[in-house]
Amino acid sequence: MDGQTQRIASQVRMLNLERLNKSSIATQPARVRQMFGSIARRYDLANHVLSCGADFYWRSHAAQIVASWRPKSIVDLATGTGDLVLAIRKKLPNADIVAVDVLAEMLELAKKKGVRRTIMADAMKLPIADSSFDCVTVAFGLRNMEDWGGALREMARVLTANGHLLILEFSLPQSSIFRAVYRFYLHRCLPFLGSFVTRQKNAYDYLGQSIEEFPTGETMLRLIEASGFRNANAEPLSSGIVTIYTAEKW
Repeated sequence: MDGQTQRIASQVRMLNLERLNKSSIATQPARVRQMFGSIARRYDLANHVLSCGADFYWRSHAAQIVASWRPKSIVDLATGTGDLVLAIRKKLPNADIVAVDVLAEMLELAKKKGVRRTIMADAMKLPIADSSFDCVTVAFGLRNMEDWGGALREMARVLTANGHLLILEFSLPQSSIFRAVYRFYLHRCLPFLGSFVTRQKNAYDYLGQSIEEFPTGETMLRLIEASGFRNANAEPLSSGIVTIYTAEKW
């Protein structure tokens, strides 16, 4: 990296550490795993209900972007029950796709839905050789990892040269009015609705908190580019409720 890139990387690492120090979730990965394990069987239903079905569109759009790159091998991290893997497989039926998650409960459900290849592993410490995949994807999972920059560097490690990264993640709308409405939904409505569907209110209290703390927009693009990637791009969807970030490995 040149001097300017190194300075940006240093600044982003400091920003990441500051945010992590404020995040009860990021510093307690075991608690996060326990929460997601407790809602695994109602996870899909909750996603569909709480997003009013928009999550189908978000994943389909992400899968279309991946398909445009024509990768032969893909690893999907924090795969959950495998919805993004299944969406990508519809677009790329001949691609070799591996689903990775730290929770056995999630992977078991993914297998029942038709996900063929799975690995139970921590995305921060992947049991995967360097330069093994043409594409890395992660949907609504990077936010839950204990070190965002470290996770991105691990993703870069397992990518081939010029390989592609796609991150689908929650974000905050740019419009101040819509952002205020969305925050009301996140912190007042979502925990109640999530509790009704899953009987686990704390998981949805966490969701709003984690979305607030996660870097978005230009901050996220700088973090990605400081972690071994280039040509980072952000595409907001649904008025900025979620964002798709894409980049290429150096």
